[in-house]
Amino acid sequence: MTTVSPRTPALQSKLPAVGTTIFTVMSALATEHGAVNLGQGFPDFECDPLLVQAVTEAMTRGLNQYPPMPGIPALREAVAAKIESGYGHRYDAGSEITITAGATQAIITVILAVVRPGDEVIVLEPCYDSYVPNIELAGGTVVRVPLTPGSFRPDFDKIAAAMTSRTRAILINSPHNPSATVWSREDMLRLQELLAPTDVLLISDEVYEHMVFDGQAHQSASRFPGLAARAFIVSSFGKTYHVTGWKVGYVAAPASLTAEFRKVHQFNVFTVNTPVQHGLAAYMADPQRYLTLPAFYQRKRDLFREGLARTRFRILPSEGSFFQCVDISAVSELGEAEFCQWLTREIGVAAIPLSAFYGDGFDQRVVRFCFAKKEETLRTALERLAKL
Repeated sequence: MTTVSPRTPALQSKLPAVGTTIFTVMSALATEHGAVNLGQGFPDFECDPLLVQAVTEAMTRGLNQYPPMPGIPALREAVAAKIESGYGHRYDAGSEITITAGATQAIITVILAVVRPGDEVIVLEPCYDSYVPNIELAGGTVVRVPLTPGSFRPDFDKIAAAMTSRTRAILINSPHNPSATVWSREDMLRLQELLAPTDVLLISDEVYEHMVFDGQAHQSASRFPGLAARAFIVSSFGKTYHVTGWKVGYVAAPASLTAEFRKVHQFNVFTVNTPVQHGLAAYMADPQRYLTLPAFYQRKRDLFREGLARTRFRILPSEGSFFQCVDISAVSELGEAEFCQWLTREIGVAAIPLSAFYGDGFDQRVVRFCFAKKEETLRTALERLAKL
């Protein structure tokens, strides 16, 4: 009998340019060196015990089997009511709201549902790292348009110039990760005007919608009829309620777009865990639990910025999200990536280089910190950063 040696077939990668993400790399480096991890964007504090209690009660009531594919009605109704009260647009909970396994799953599902090979999708750089691979997996062509260096404001002339007859969608994010800028009402009106004569879809990543500071209002795409009519709006319960590990979000879109979204959703996730949905629905009954979030995170932002002001970093604006960017030019001659590694090893604080959010690794001497941390965590980090 002939012995056949096991052989793993060669595989041509569908994402040959993708390796381990910068977030994984920096978090591992932070653990190795005992650094304060202000790199990856997640809280180090607990969520409200009442939310855990609500989920536990759902489990003990036996709500542990498959829920409806688009999400339980109570949670979809709660989301529709929240959007209407906050932004003035009423989505039908039955046909226009879908509960997802986090915002990342929501975004890839949107892209797989609407992008065909050869379609172009505009992304505004710097951008969250899942956008480009999602488009490539769908066979689409990524069209990169830079936000204005320094201010990170949208350049609508460049966006207009990037649009062609093959443009299928544009992906925007406000409040913005990584720059912490927030699109204004004027920005959204300009986008609405630009898209009005086209069939271009809008994918609006609004996961930090409840983290907008200094009295500003979040300008959801749902506020603008011309945008809402063509938009998939993505948000995250994990970001809002400090439970990023639960991986639950939602998508709001017109019924015809939602129907296409759900065709993909039912086959790549099917549905989202039942007790967490019931717990979230009960918890959302008190809107103050998300309406107080801007003040909650602004206090953390202000504490962190006050400490950074005693360093040689140049502090950039932080208008929303839970991120703070700084210019390192007066601190080091190293590039962003090398500086972040040095900062983690030698100073004991982990950050993320903005170059990681650009396809070409554009280095403008800016790094990003996350301040979604306990006060004592931020103070420890600031004590270490004061050595710079």
